[in-house]
Amino acid sequence: MKKKRIYLDYAATTPVDPAVLAAMKLYFSEKFGNPMSIHSFGQEAKEAIEKARTQVARFLNCEPREIIFTSGATESNNLAIRGVVKAYWGKYKRKPHIITTQFEHHCVLNTCKVLEVERQGLAEVTYLPVYKNGIVKVKDVKKAIRTNTILVSIMYVNNEIGTVQPIAEIGKLIHETRNMKHETKYPLFHTDAVQAINYFDCDVKRLNVDLLSLSAHKIYGPKGVGALYIKKGTPISQVQTGGEQEFNLRAGTHNVAGMVGLGAAIQQVKSQKSKVKSIVLLRDYLIKRVLKEIPNSYLNGSWEKRLPNNANFRFDNVEGESIVLALDAVGIAASTGSACTSSTLEPSHVLMALGLRHEQAHGSLRLTLGKQTTKEEIDLTISGLKEIIKKLRTISGEILKEFK
Repeated sequence: MKKKRIYLDYAATTPVDPAVLAAMKLYFSEKFGNPMSIHSFGQEAKEAIEKARTQVARFLNCEPREIIFTSGATESNNLAIRGVVKAYWGKYKRKPHIITTQFEHHCVLNTCKVLEVERQGLAEVTYLPVYKNGIVKVKDVKKAIRTNTILVSIMYVNNEIGTVQPIAEIGKLIHETRNMKHETKYPLFHTDAVQAINYFDCDVKRLNVDLLSLSAHKIYGPKGVGALYIKKGTPISQVQTGGEQEFNLRAGTHNVAGMVGLGAAIQQVKSQKSKVKSIVLLRDYLIKRVLKEIPNSYLNGSWEKRLPNNANFRFDNVEGESIVLALDAVGIAASTGSACTSSTLEPSHVLMALGLRHEQAHGSLRLTLGKQTTKEEIDLTISGLKEIIKKLRTISGEILKEFK
């Protein structure tokens, strides 16, 4: 009998929706032209990516020309941060200041850290705290703004613990700050909205953002493609040299099939909003049962201001990697945190930012639901998790006895 497999790692990636795959297929073989070519094959491909650009723009409530296609959120975040810093240096020839948080995705954190040390420091960076509930305070952002602050980069939703940041309020603050300074350009506001697209309002005008990053494979689209919204008039320079693709901001041959897939996937998001309520009910059911039925278990981050599909737990006296491996052995896919850092033995920087001790951060488990998740799968997961935690704690206790 084939073992039932349960996938609860939708924050890491999602399966490509059948309708998205169907939209992409033609552009792998039949309509394979290069959009930069002037013949009919190329123009056919160009029409396809412009349609996809329009689909993304409509979703974000912006102009198609404000959408730059990339290889994914990592490239989008790099272009947003490095591109803004490069443009500032090019004009003002002085060191700028960036504000971000302690628990951003590594592609934001590491980019900021490199800019701090590169060529004796291309930028100064302030890393804001996020406190026990995993939410940045607007007053902390306001306090951190300096005369040379050119960029604030704060993620919409944290990818590990799912806490939702007050992006619209921060955007309003930054907009008001610009008006007070009589400065129309700085500081700029960027948000990594990768985990938010499926569930929250991403109207860039309502959010008051100048730059917004997203990725297709988090919204039932293909891997290897994403986009960066850049508000018209935003000072930004290319960081990847080559051809003149993507309004001369992103060199390289277009991933036509991927871009078509992103357009199709983002177009489907609104039609899937009806599923959000059922996902929230399943998530709350999962959280309540785990906290009630497994002793010394805790929810990481805020429950109220949380991604509808995210449940991030920690368990005393258990190692998170051991939980994930034991779950996988019985056919349940989960994670300890970000898939991008799954190979490291270091505790999650996100959980450490909440003020947890090393041993607490090491005992974490992230379960993220999707539109295919069922109550039966949640029940099976809870049942398996209870047995696994009990067994691992017994083993841990026996090991400790041997050392005494």
